[in-house]
Amino acid sequence: MFQREELIPSAEEILRSLPLPAPLKAVKAARDKLASDVIRGNTDKLLLIIGPCSAHESKPVLDYVERLGKLNEKVKDKIVIVPRIYTNKPRTKGVGYKGMFTQPDPHSKEDILKGILTIRQLHIDAIGISGLSAADEMLYPENYAYVEDLLTYIAVGARSSENQMHRLVSSGIELPVGIKNPMSGSIPVLLNSIYAAQSGGQVFKYQNWQVRTTGNELAHAVLRGAVDGYGNDIPNFHYETVMRVIEGYSRTGLKNPAIIIDANHSNSGKAYKQQIRIVEEVLGNRLYDADFKKYVKGFMIESFIEEGCQKEDVVYGKSITDPCLGWADTERLVLDIADKV
Repeated sequence: MFQREELIPSAEEILRSLPLPAPLKAVKAARDKLASDVIRGNTDKLLLIIGPCSAHESKPVLDYVERLGKLNEKVKDKIVIVPRIYTNKPRTKGVGYKGMFTQPDPHSKEDILKGILTIRQLHIDAIGISGLSAADEMLYPENYAYVEDLLTYIAVGARSSENQMHRLVSSGIELPVGIKNPMSGSIPVLLNSIYAAQSGGQVFKYQNWQVRTTGNELAHAVLRGAVDGYGNDIPNFHYETVMRVIEGYSRTGLKNPAIIIDANHSNSGKAYKQQIRIVEEVLGNRLYDADFKKYVKGFMIESFIEEGCQKEDVVYGKSITDPCLGWADTERLVLDIADKV
């Protein structure tokens, strides 16, 4: 049984009520092109999607993103930095904190309308303070319309990559969409998801409209590791595994073949410090093999101001979901990546 609590305005209404200012639209358009150029292979720069596991409060996220903006000035010739501002949190068991979209104040009750407005203001402020536009996970495809004018990169999570609606909506987006391998680790399933996202002519109901999509040539693979039937993590960032993905890619005819390595999740077993070692290994493999370098075009890294995580929002700038690198390690790692691109 559904209990109706509050009528949520349409995405069109929300975008009109809290628009992205024109000067920031120009900033975002430039950032969109930079990220898209990486996926298209028009540049040798690396794409770096980096930030908190989930954004639970605006102030520390803006603090973090402002630091990223300053760091970006030092590495922008080598790296395209896209901050993670993830506002929808998937839950393995379906319960618990589900992110700022649903619960804008982690200390208070759910309030989706307030969440939408809080997220839009957060993104607008983040672009203004850093000159960087962000990434978010498209956990609920219907929600994407509320932030479609604000994001430069969209992620489809491991639990969602086999879902038809995620594939359909991805096919109508004109930005890089990183599709993670499913929890099983199946590469054929991953490539099928990318194929569906790149395919035009998809007709379905979206935001009360019958829509037809043109296909998204920027949909690509994200390797985040897998989980076996006993709950054990199986990394897939190693050279041999990535080369098998490249072989699969080469047989598909997919456009703009690209791989992003997620350095956390099942690749690190959520041992967040291991992200540093994983990135270093992948960078070494890019130097070793030209094909590896051609396909592997960036990283996802979970990072915040304070390292680790906490169950309750007590320590400023510390994740309340998965553990993250702290800022000191983050800054060193990003500078090191820039030196080795």
